[in-house]
Amino acid sequence: MLARDTFNKLDEGKKSKILDAAVDEFSRHGFRQASVNRMVERIGIAKGSLFQYFGSKEGLFRVIFNYAVELVRQSLRQVKRETSSADFFVRIKESMLAGIRFIQRHPRVYRIYLKMIFQEDFPLRTEFLQQVHLFSAEYLLPVVEAGIARGDIRADTDIEMAVFMLDAMMDRFLQAYCVPFLDAGAGIYEAPLDELERKVDEFIKLLRIGMGVEWSAAPGESAGQRYVRTTVL
Repeated sequence: MLARDTFNKLDEGKKSKILDAAVDEFSRHGFRQASVNRMVERIGIAKGSLFQYFGSKEGLFRVIFNYAVELVRQSLRQVKRETSSADFFVRIKESMLAGIRFIQRHPRVYRIYLKMIFQEDFPLRTEFLQQVHLFSAEYLLPVVEAGIARGDIRADTDIEMAVFMLDAMMDRFLQAYCVPFLDAGAGIYEAPLDELERKVDEFIKLLRIGMGVEWSAAPGESAGQRYVRTTVL
């Protein structure tokens, strides 16, 4: 759902003020507890005006969700451009670092996502979380395919499962940066940037062990035997 023409015709300053107030309200209180009254008081407009712009609180939340997705798209487009000729593991590393930078630049937007996951059950939740992971898969799929084509990762890689695994692991890493109980002793939660970069490097090292062609087992050899042989020799 898009904002109505009455909103789109506003000047950019007023639109930004409305979106900022909505992002702040949803990030603090989630969907159910978010107050339209608090929003309009902060913005300085009539309550009816907000409904003219978005139809309902649900309509406003949809607009904020689309706004957040577009911010993520812009970030990942830049990563895609800058790493188009890089190998698979560099692209994943830069994607993860871009995710951390996004959280640092847009903490309230990411807080809305965390509230959708952990704190609320509302009618839009399943739809929006599904969109988030479909968007992630659309980004990761060509990265995995290019990695196979370049010979960076094994040709026998199950592409769909690789995308699923990467989405799950990268999502958990970013969540652990913001949520202490998800850190599980990994030292990711609110770590300084230099330490986060080191953690990402360790993450990539583990990916290389699992997906890289240099770790492929010889015929009749298990992956564990290959690991021992290559690390010992």
